Amino acid sequence: MNAEKTALPEIDIPYVKQACSNCIMRELCLPVALASNVLDKLDELVYLRKRFKAGTHIYHAGNNFHYLYAVRSGFVKLETLNEDGREQVTGFYMMGEILGFDGIATDQHMCTAVALEDSELCVIPFDRIEHVGQEMEHLHHHFYMLMSREIVRDHTMMMLLSGMQGDARIAAFILNLSQRFHERGYSSYDLVLRMKREDIGSYLGMKIETVSRVLTKFRDQGLLEVHQKHVRILDMNGLQKLVGHHPCK
Repeated sequence: MNAEKTALPEIDIPYVKQACSNCIMRELCLPVALASNVLDKLDELVYLRKRFKAGTHIYHAGNNFHYLYAVRSGFVKLETLNEDGREQVTGFYMMGEILGFDGIATDQHMCTAVALEDSELCVIPFDRIEHVGQEMEHLHHHFYMLMSREIVRDHTMMMLLSGMQGDARIAAFILNLSQRFHERGYSSYDLVLRMKREDIGSYLGMKIETVSRVLTKFRDQGLLEVHQKHVRILDMNGLQKLVGHHPCK
């Protein structure tokens, strides 16, 4: 039996999904204006809401692909193995974002997803999306748009980072998180970095010592206040100047 399927329990009351129509993340995951009959169909998509403790694997690279996962609360990282066996962080996901698209092409997940903190995710069987999509074409199209958004965001970040020095990479990373928190109604200036410094370094292609050194430099330059995982942006324009005119979404 597939290891991923055995990891998913039967539907249980504590994990039963909240209807998409009442979810606070609805406007980020779904089209802004949907008719009530479409929302009823969306309620049928969610298999369950499942809680993952910090450090728990949501799925492993090589697992058969069956589900997409919408982050209801918490923070998740994606990682893969390099040829030399080292883990490489390839992305971070927060509430309102959907992961699991890496499994569509080959029916196997290419990455491993790990909860960085206690998280709750909506588990959505992909075959249900396809079934409902046959009845409601614009909903099907929206899921393709979500997939495209993730691809474009990752591609944009990688293109930015490939041509940047260390200071600019850290600035771009912080500005990207700032924008995403702002879209969720949170402060764009007060951030909590849910990931470890080594995860940031892995994602940005930098050593952990370099990440810590640059953050300290930004603090000394008055760009940031840094206290462990808490970061307060003091000079947004200063960070943007380091990045240049590139978008950080």
